[in-house]
Amino acid sequence: MGFRATPRVRSLHSFPGITVAQIDEEVAKLLQLKAQIGGDDGKHQFVLKTAKGTRDYNPKQMAIREKVFSTIIGCFKRHGAETIDTPVFELKETLTGKYGEDSKLIYDLKDQGGELLSLRYDLTVPFARYLAMNKITNIKRYHIAKVYRRDNPAMTRGRYREFYQCDFDIAGQYDAMIPDAECLKIVHEILSGLDLGDFRIKVNDRRILDGMFAVCGVPDDKFRTICSTVDKLDKMPWEDVRKEMVNEKGLSEEAADQIGEYVSLQGGMDLAERLLQDQKMSQSKQACAGLSDIKLLFSYLQLFQATDKVVFDLSLARGLDYYTGIIYEAVLTQAGVATVSTEAQNGAEESVSVGSVAGGGRYDGLVGMFDPKGRKVPCVGVSIGIERIFSIMEQKAEAAAEKVRTTEVQVMVASAQKNLLEERLQLVSELWNAGIKAEVMYKKNPKLLSQLQHCEESGIPLVAILGEQELKDGVVKLRVVASREERALQSVHIRHP
Repeated sequence: MGFRATPRVRSLHSFPGITVAQIDEEVAKLLQLKAQIGGDDGKHQFVLKTAKGTRDYNPKQMAIREKVFSTIIGCFKRHGAETIDTPVFELKETLTGKYGEDSKLIYDLKDQGGELLSLRYDLTVPFARYLAMNKITNIKRYHIAKVYRRDNPAMTRGRYREFYQCDFDIAGQYDAMIPDAECLKIVHEILSGLDLGDFRIKVNDRRILDGMFAVCGVPDDKFRTICSTVDKLDKMPWEDVRKEMVNEKGLSEEAADQIGEYVSLQGGMDLAERLLQDQKMSQSKQACAGLSDIKLLFSYLQLFQATDKVVFDLSLARGLDYYTGIIYEAVLTQAGVATVSTEAQNGAEESVSVGSVAGGGRYDGLVGMFDPKGRKVPCVGVSIGIERIFSIMEQKAEAAAEKVRTTEVQVMVASAQKNLLEERLQLVSELWNAGIKAEVMYKKNPKLLSQLQHCEESGIPLVAILGEQELKDGVVKLRVVASREERALQSVHIRHP
């Protein structure tokens, strides 16, 4: 079947500077469009693929994912959290104006008869709406659900348009830094429990940032936009960040250079003490309040035995508008994980580039934005980057050629001879009724070898074998698949016709 040039393709030849590659690209687009709307035979054809920025999960991937969820939920429950759920879409006005420059990534839905709706961007804003709507002033909750962002996804780095978030938040009026320290302890426990490699939890405070911007000469109306630029320091070198501040955001070079001196600082409680004595920073009441809380936070983290991974980092900004106090982000610092790339197969190690794996902070004003009387409910929370963690776990399993079990079946009910289907079904039912995870082959007369092979392939540890002699003796032969060790167990329930 030949392809006839359309007027669009023919017209490209008349443009000077149009390359063959560009013409080929146009032809490829038209061929794809043709495949979608139907071929010459008039049959409708379509491309079988998942939508951009989404993916399917096979049983092996889901087994790894469930293991990760189990570790995270176990930690949340250990710290006394209860769980909630909220709709996948919210009124558009609920989400508008809460995410700063990231608001452009919100998925808006088509008008469905009077309500303008958007898919939720995170779980924090719906949580704040839930608290205000139900007049809740105290809760410690976790929420695991999918969120949606109209991002340009880099799926190799665990970045998607549809992905899970795992959030833990403490809402209520409590003494300073006690709930905040517990949130950091939770991040420490989860990342240690998942055994992802070495990690660091970077900590800063929105008040310190705002105070720093003020003493460096940043105009009040540029605080949020400069904050968004500083937030890019983990992805861009300082020179590029400075260029964006000066050339795109209109900040003076002097102010940008002063910010540069501060954002290069890292430390612990000692850095907070030093900055409290700093000639410029000490002029800002906001910054001093933030620095005093950082000192208090580190004192509680010492009691929680979690300071080994926490660092006070003035470059941490977190671009979301709703943060009012402490902010934090966890990043992996491991050298690399062997992947199944060509280099890895040749013995080289590649770094798994996944960005931050957890982040959060204090947002004392968000609930008040939804309350008709503006009543505030102080909140602090953390979001675990489950997709990025999952990407690492999956690559580690592949690199180690790890066999991942996708079922939890404990016993396979098998028969050694023909015409024993009824007995097998009776026995498997007895096992299910006793709460034992069991399975039977869906064939009347399966071969014993195929049943044993299924056990080995699926990782089923035990096989209960029925045969004519066993039924006469009133026993079931239980075999350990790995060692082939056998033992006869008394059976009173299996009736042989």
